[in-house]
Amino acid sequence: MTGTNVWLDLISPSHPFLFAGLLDGMSDITFRTTVRKKTETVDLAREGGFDFEILGRDFENVALRTAAVPLRTIQASVQAPTADVSLSARNAMCVLASRARGIPSIHFTDNDITAYVDAPLVERAFCRFRSAATHHVVPSAFRTSELTRWGTDPEQIHTYDGYKEDIYVADFEPDESFTERLPFETFVVLRPEALGAAYVDEEVSLVPQLLEALTAAGANIVYLPRRPGDRPHADSYPDDRVYVPDGALDGLQLAWHSDGVLTGSGTMAREAACMGKPAVSFFPGPLLSVDRSMVEDGLIVHSRDPDEITSHLASVRTTDRMPDRDRCFQVREEASSLVRALIENPENPALGSNPEPIENPSLSQAE
Repeated sequence: MTGTNVWLDLISPSHPFLFAGLLDGMSDITFRTTVRKKTETVDLAREGGFDFEILGRDFENVALRTAAVPLRTIQASVQAPTADVSLSARNAMCVLASRARGIPSIHFTDNDITAYVDAPLVERAFCRFRSAATHHVVPSAFRTSELTRWGTDPEQIHTYDGYKEDIYVADFEPDESFTERLPFETFVVLRPEALGAAYVDEEVSLVPQLLEALTAAGANIVYLPRRPGDRPHADSYPDDRVYVPDGALDGLQLAWHSDGVLTGSGTMAREAACMGKPAVSFFPGPLLSVDRSMVEDGLIVHSRDPDEITSHLASVRTTDRMPDRDRCFQVREEASSLVRALIENPENPALGSNPEPIENPSLSQAE
């Protein structure tokens, strides 16, 4: 298909990195991009060179955040750019708006966490809406039963080997002047849990204990709050020990120059792991299938024990090696070729690899 127009909808901070790497080289395809205002997403989309319009926003308040999703879906149904197909990641809003506009949708995900929680009504609705995408593109480690249980036909699921973080780590180039923006040269990166998210069954952050343990061990910390409520955790520490950036910083540069990355979710840990850097997840619950795969391979450590985490960081040594570029390029090439094929012929369900559903033994907990 020549002259194809694609609506690209970016709604979370990792999306600009993912799609910038994935779509590199597709200059013959027109991408019309919208971005939701959520934490650093707009700033990172701008840094990634996207030409975009802002469409909707996220909220700190849980009730407002929940209400904003259907409102943005309606807004996108009316205001999204004219396109032949849509492209998004973990985005029920784009999937539903695409159906309302009568265009196929290509949906990325590596998140099967609702397989492990008793999802509330709203989260269950989001899962079912996302499953309605025309095509789903997932890592081979992904539990595909998390899509089929909500009604997705296995022929709509297409896999690639590796992780979504490989796709953009492939093009990573270290900036040796990066640490000049920070008050120290050696540091660890700390990102809190997504407390309040439907898939997080935890009300109290581990961050205060981690800050205490890490500073007591002599570590400098770049602290990246998710929401305004996370910011006060760092207020009692001087900036030359716990630094909170005023704006968005390149997460890949942070990971590369750090002595380790600690996150209450998964993306930043996987980014660091793909680079061969020390990576710790203190996610408060069962891990995603992709994270479990990395833990089993020794690429990520999962713990919610501050002393264990601090001891682990003290025991490992960072290396000067570059990421495994050959592997990352192979992952990106496979995923990019698959997406191009789906964009060019989105009505053909036989494109790409269509796996047998990977069953999840923990599904009964969510029913």
